[in-house]
Amino acid sequence: MDTKKAKIKIAIIGGGPSGLFMYKRLTETKATNFEIDIFERKNYLGAGMPYSVEGANVEHITNVSDNEIPVIFNSIEDWVKIAPKSILKKFNISKEKFNEYKVLPRLFFGEYLSAQFNLLKKAAAKKGIKTNVHLNCIVEDIIDVTDDNTVAVCVQNHDKLYFDQVIICTGHNWPKKYEGRIPNYFDSPYPPKKIALKLNHAVGIMGSSLTAIDALRTLARQNGKFTDNEDGTYAYHLESKDFKIVMHSRNGLLPAIRFHLEDSHLGKEETLSKAEIQESIGKNGGFLPLDFVFEKNFKEMFVEKDPAFYEQIKEMNLEEFVGAMMAFREKIEPFDLFKQEYEEAEKSIEKRKSIYWKEALAVLSFAMNYPAKYLSAEDMERLQKVLMPLISIVIAFVPQSSCRELLALHEAGVLSIVAVGDDAELKPLETGGADYHYTVGDKKITVHFDTFIDCIGQPHLSFEDFPFKSLINNGTVSPAMLQFQSAENGKSEMKHNDLVTRKGNTYFLNVPGITINDHFQVVNEAGQVNERIYIMAVPYIGGYNPDYSGIDFCEAASEAVLKRVLGENRLT
Repeated sequence: MDTKKAKIKIAIIGGGPSGLFMYKRLTETKATNFEIDIFERKNYLGAGMPYSVEGANVEHITNVSDNEIPVIFNSIEDWVKIAPKSILKKFNISKEKFNEYKVLPRLFFGEYLSAQFNLLKKAAAKKGIKTNVHLNCIVEDIIDVTDDNTVAVCVQNHDKLYFDQVIICTGHNWPKKYEGRIPNYFDSPYPPKKIALKLNHAVGIMGSSLTAIDALRTLARQNGKFTDNEDGTYAYHLESKDFKIVMHSRNGLLPAIRFHLEDSHLGKEETLSKAEIQESIGKNGGFLPLDFVFEKNFKEMFVEKDPAFYEQIKEMNLEEFVGAMMAFREKIEPFDLFKQEYEEAEKSIEKRKSIYWKEALAVLSFAMNYPAKYLSAEDMERLQKVLMPLISIVIAFVPQSSCRELLALHEAGVLSIVAVGDDAELKPLETGGADYHYTVGDKKITVHFDTFIDCIGQPHLSFEDFPFKSLINNGTVSPAMLQFQSAENGKSEMKHNDLVTRKGNTYFLNVPGITINDHFQVVNEAGQVNERIYIMAVPYIGGYNPDYSGIDFCEAASEAVLKRVLGENRLT
């Protein structure tokens, strides 16, 4: 490239984990003919929401360990050797005794991520790559300036800044629907300091995921204390005698427990290749069959890894497999099953032997991200209604200490879980808290909670929720949708589903968020790919990117973005 030309200007909007991985990808290329600006709402880089005080207290821990995390600049084990002593002391971390297989305090992990940003910045500067960091900075809008082939970034109380490429990495977002207006109702448990409450009544929790466990860990410490038993379990001692926690989930199941992973990076190299996916799409009228992905990315993995399990499931289709797995879980009382799975997971870790069907399900979940946009509307509905409920339970990977706390709370009579079914209805009350309406058998039940916390996890946000309104108003982005393979199916569903739309004789299912391509570039309604704007902000691409795999997602998405940035700008 002609070095006399102006350097390519690249903006990363958001300095959390996805922004960090994008920055890593860019700065590790051989190229130096670009300049990077990073815009971050907070006053530090790296930690994002989950690993900062916005998403964690001292009691919150990761559900992954160092050996499962892709290396950024250096591993946590190596960083601990050079980390400030004050940070190690604060989190009681010993560099001599550090164990790469153990989970970590989330706030400590946030410190690590922030340090990685600084190490990458120093390395980039040595290569001659200029980085401009804008902290305490609110990006109010983004405008695609097509005439100049640039993108304007509109910063609060600042003039517009113009870039050749913009990568949106804004991370998690929990919109407030009722919180602040309804007393003692919380749309999420974040930041957790807001639910650090001493209470003398039952607290209602919607959901039983890792988000719910975050709320439990905080609430439990405010209303009692844990002690260690001689056998390694915990006991919980209640201080507020009427304090209770009632979790609610559709099927009344608790999440599965962290076990030993045979492949700590979840076999990403074993997933379907893009060539195989395109070949299948070509054979199936432009659609990728979900059953093909299930066979290739799940069932066939057992032929060598677990032949006995393969014999059990080889004749099962997707619905039959999920039905069998859920039926097994649902026939056992939730906390009895949780205790059994805890003991099974402990043996898995002790023997360094995977529970392979769960590991394979995690691989399948991760593998669904790339091809989801090629599914038919019918198959996307199957994915969301049939497969994802099982996946969301099995791949939570709840850390052992959290399991011990849940079991202790249950043993103390503090924690219970209720199956509320698909037709349950939650009604926040102007007077405070909420009423939960659900059916058990033929009986309709209403339970009131003076305090209620929505803990279903990061919601998939709609097209209308997209924050950069000029991109909507100017038609730069478009609502994500999937075509029905059968017009008859679409026509039938349109009668009772507001998310179904018709264009001519073709029917589409609107799915959450905006349209993206394989390189996370935004796409307009005419199907034209924007060569300047990329998005890795998971809440706004959930329709085409259904699995939130945390750090794994950041690593994979940043690689896909980089390939296109390199291709467009020839940063070589």
